Amino acid sequence: MGALQYFCKMFIRKKKNSTGSISVQIVNKIGRKNKVLKTIGCSSVPEEIEKFQKQAEYDIHRLFGPTLFDSPLIPAITELSNDDIRIIGPELIFGSIYNKIGFSIIKEPLLKELAISRITHPGSKLRLSEYLRDNGKRDLSVYSIYRFLDKINKKYKSEIEEISFKHTQRTLNNNIGVVFYDMTTIYFESSQPDELRMPGFSKDGKHQNPQIFLGLLVGSNGYPIGYEIFEGKTFEGHTLIPILKQFEHRFSLQKPIVVADSGLLSKDNIIDLKQKGYKFIIGARIKNESKSIINKINEYDWKNGMSVEIIKPDGNRLIVNYSDGRAKSDLFNRERGLKRLEKSINSGKLTKENINNKGYNKYLQLEGEIKISIDYKKFNADSKWDGLKGYITNTELKCVEVIDTYRNLWNIEKAFRISKTDLQIRPVYHRLRDRIEAHICISFIAYLLYKELERVLKNNEISINKAIEQINKMQEIVSSQNIIIRLKNNQTQQKILDIITKEF
Repeated sequence: MGALQYFCKMFIRKKKNSTGSISVQIVNKIGRKNKVLKTIGCSSVPEEIEKFQKQAEYDIHRLFGPTLFDSPLIPAITELSNDDIRIIGPELIFGSIYNKIGFSIIKEPLLKELAISRITHPGSKLRLSEYLRDNGKRDLSVYSIYRFLDKINKKYKSEIEEISFKHTQRTLNNNIGVVFYDMTTIYFESSQPDELRMPGFSKDGKHQNPQIFLGLLVGSNGYPIGYEIFEGKTFEGHTLIPILKQFEHRFSLQKPIVVADSGLLSKDNIIDLKQKGYKFIIGARIKNESKSIINKINEYDWKNGMSVEIIKPDGNRLIVNYSDGRAKSDLFNRERGLKRLEKSINSGKLTKENINNKGYNKYLQLEGEIKISIDYKKFNADSKWDGLKGYITNTELKCVEVIDTYRNLWNIEKAFRISKTDLQIRPVYHRLRDRIEAHICISFIAYLLYKELERVLKNNEISINKAIEQINKMQEIVSSQNIIIRLKNNQTQQKILDIITKEF
């Protein structure tokens, strides 16, 4: 059998050393003699030995197994078809991350498959069923997947959040001193409203679609701590305190500094946070401040990078910062909004219902009874706010520290962007509440796997999108004789695998 016979004589050996440690080796038996082809590693720690074992199992195929160019295999190759090619990258890479985080304690293989496919092959549950079948994992009907979805949230959500929290805690060296909170809307296609899915203000611009609110709590660098869903008509300002109390109670979370954008700014929230002993940094709506504070802000001759601190009557600090770059951006957005209004007026599309304080509609005014025009005076007056950004805090941090801390809120915005684009969390096509909650839960796991891969690739000049593309191209061939041939990785694929093997 030539090379195939050679391959069959190869095996993995665990050799006990005189020191008590175990060496994991790839050995080739030639006649009565054993030749060590490669020593993977040596350790007395069971977890490390198991890791060496997995590496050996991979290397024995990659380095020493048969290839498509081995002459004894040529007759078998002629019988191969595309159906014999299987994608192995997602399980190889994300499966390792999934297990290392600790999700493998949940003895449900389908949970892993659902989470991984959300990253590598996002789409419907029918698509997942087809993917599993095409890649030789198992023939699982879409109805079996739906039945599993029905129990995920009730049975596993708490455990999933606990595993995620502990992992985030380890990653941040047990220092969750700052948490970031934000909400987004998840809309539904072609669905009737119910007690959970209701039309409301949509951050996706889908105001007519039934929706839910998703509240996400993350630590530094966007590592997830937990999430909660709320009915679609919920006022987002009423969600912060409940989710903080929930996680503080469940995980004995020490009072962190809470960072949130101005959507969470309300008098009740501020009072609640202070009464419950939280420090906070929340985006301010400086245009809505008292007349005396607005006058004080407008007195300054603002320069790039300049910050001022104003003590509010309730004792909280209002910090206002000016940036030339932000000023250019604000002007650009205002002028773009103005052009859209002018275009709509000229086309006759605007009505009295459009005159409100939402967005750039605030520049509209009604002339007489029927004519709508633009208040250019109001538009020009708003230029005094270009470049200004406010923050309300009860911390003792310096102005620059408050601003720098708040800027990290972009991590949670990035988390939502990843969830909505890369993981395709919306639109949601499920109708039943259990399945909606399961969909969000799976996406939460997928986001953590995504973040972990992003973390380990950060210093290796491989983008996360390129990595996922290459992972989906890592393949093996399974012949009708059940001979497994792992196709050789390209340079990028091998680099990713080496990083994962080392880290996990």
